[in-house]
Amino acid sequence: MQDTDNVQSRAAWPSLRVADWQPTRDTLQLWTQVIGKIRLANAPLINHWWNVPLYVTSRGLTTSLVPHASGRSFQIDFDFLAHRLEIVTTDGAVRTLALEPRTVADFYARVLTHLDDLGLTTRIWPMPVEIEGAIAFDEDAVHASYDGDQVQRFWRILVQLDRVLHDFRGRFVGKASPVHLFWGALDLAVSRFSGRTAPPHPGGAPNCGPHVMHEAYSHEVSSCGYWPGGDGEGVVYSYVYPEPEGFRDAAVGPEGAHYSEELGEFVLPYERVRTAADPDRTLLEFLQSSYEAAADSASWPRSRLERASPSYPFSATPSQIAK
Repeated sequence: MQDTDNVQSRAAWPSLRVADWQPTRDTLQLWTQVIGKIRLANAPLINHWWNVPLYVTSRGLTTSLVPHASGRSFQIDFDFLAHRLEIVTTDGAVRTLALEPRTVADFYARVLTHLDDLGLTTRIWPMPVEIEGAIAFDEDAVHASYDGDQVQRFWRILVQLDRVLHDFRGRFVGKASPVHLFWGALDLAVSRFSGRTAPPHPGGAPNCGPHVMHEAYSHEVSSCGYWPGGDGEGVVYSYVYPEPEGFRDAAVGPEGAHYSEELGEFVLPYERVRTAADPDRTLLEFLQSSYEAAADSASWPRSRLERASPSYPFSATPSQIAK
């Protein structure tokens, strides 16, 4: 039975080469930035900008419920099965937009028009963040790709990663972020905190003022996640801020994991996870060993921050849990 479980597990982790879907990826990233900025404009600030990310759902991505100055609330969902964007208000009104090849400028204009029609007028700064050479949303006629199969594959990768990252988050009883997708780099992430403050971040991300990084990195943090960039099929990553002496030289598993001087973090090729005999165990080994490298190098009070034992074995297969 366990062999069958492993075969099914490997099949559930899709392959998606960055080079194959880059035009669609870049367009989708900009669309998520439009929607994320709408949430940012309406939702109150939560520490480390936790009021701005998107969340993985059973059909795609969501803002979750967003308040509006009108006294009503709304939610915006990317449905990657039906390939539509859906805006739903708490009084039952709905507007939809087909997810299909269209320019960022058209997507931006149509979404804001839908919000106006719903009485949820929202104005956002139309400049993308964390992207070199960015084009303002309302002027971007360059990015207009949408391959539904590629987007579904990306979402199914997120579904698997979201599940394992939640397992990893459950091992920690200290302050930890939700598992969420930050649209700046289109990466799914979860972060753990020591409880101590950190020195001001030096910044440097395109179109992100110093206050953005100061808020994001106000406290010592060990963060990990998945980024659909670079070569191959993207990477799973893990970094710590501020980086302590000895972190980059630590032994981090599994085989194939290494410290990237270019990115300033440990990385493991997603393909290494996807093709492993046990993808969950392989991913958790990377997440746990890189976190331990960060926490030990920075002398975190681990006994106060970590759960003594998980509620069930993280290496268990679905059939074993059912029994």
